[in-house]
Amino acid sequence: MLRNFKRQFAFCSGVALLLVCECVVIAQQAMPVPDWIEISADKLQFVTKETNKPVLFWGTNYDRDTKMRLMDDYWIDEWETVVQDFDEMKDMGFNVVRIHLQAGRFLKSPTQANEQALEKLAKLIQVAESRGLYLYVTGLACYKKPNIPAWYDALDEEGRWTAQATFWKHVAGVCASSPAVFCYDLMNEPLVPGEDAEIWLTPEGLEDLFYVQNITRTPNGRSSHEIAKAWIDRLVAAIRSEDRRHLVTVGVIPWALYFSGAKPLFYDPAVAENLDFVSVHFYPEANEIEKALEALKVYAIGKPMVIAEMFPLKCSFEEIDQFIDGSKTVAQGWISFYWGKTIEEYAQENDMGAAVMKQWLEYFKSKQGKR
Repeated sequence: MLRNFKRQFAFCSGVALLLVCECVVIAQQAMPVPDWIEISADKLQFVTKETNKPVLFWGTNYDRDTKMRLMDDYWIDEWETVVQDFDEMKDMGFNVVRIHLQAGRFLKSPTQANEQALEKLAKLIQVAESRGLYLYVTGLACYKKPNIPAWYDALDEEGRWTAQATFWKHVAGVCASSPAVFCYDLMNEPLVPGEDAEIWLTPEGLEDLFYVQNITRTPNGRSSHEIAKAWIDRLVAAIRSEDRRHLVTVGVIPWALYFSGAKPLFYDPAVAENLDFVSVHFYPEANEIEKALEALKVYAIGKPMVIAEMFPLKCSFEEIDQFIDGSKTVAQGWISFYWGKTIEEYAQENDMGAAVMKQWLEYFKSKQGKR
């Protein structure tokens, strides 16, 4: 009798397991696959290919974790952490995730890519597709000095641009067939120095992270506009050799916010000819929201716009809320930060930084439904 009971229990358990698996498969199949994103006929907004409906992006930078580790530093050994974080970002109501890929992790030489890194990127695209999330792929990151190969740092301009073109050619080759890839962001906050520079990275960083880099160290009498356009066109050509569909942009520091009368360099109409939309990073100052909104208008050049970084770093939550609402006349996307900790996890910590992040994520989650 006991043997019969065990057989019946095993049979029922097997049926239950099959039902659970079937339900999981059905749930995954029911997940909406992202539609291809295109630029509207009037060139001012993003639309889906199938329905031609306008799309507003609301999401997060997933550049590092709370231990200041970059994603492609730990995604080999801690892949499940990355997958779990994507689930959490989906649960937050985001529809876009801005990822940051390091040059040193994706390149073995100026002409050879790292296949293991490309394979991980392909897996990440599958994760995004299955969750209905778009990837905002930012490349050529040199945020951590120890991760920059000595050979890469020693290159001259031509060698550096060759390596960067190799990076984008191979990344685009992996991304080309997926509608879950929203865009390619050529580099985070590039600069063109006015005179010869000794190093590629700017000296100022955030702890041990350096987010700003020069695209040349030797202007050689060329104008900033000539250099910026040549660099953009070189990298876009590398992308277009593999992928003629996905959008291309470059995330910039909005100098018009800091210097009265400053004009865009990378978004000068002639320079930005081969960029599909504007990407700017805004951290408004306290009591200067109107100034920030006026600076934002400088980048309204007849292309869609995404505010690809924003956070109440220097202003109150109420003021950043005013900035978001005021930017709706020119922007079609707003991207903040998520570092792998949920609201509930921050709530369990007893320090000011955690309290601020908890409050921010609560605000940002609630705000997404009102964008």
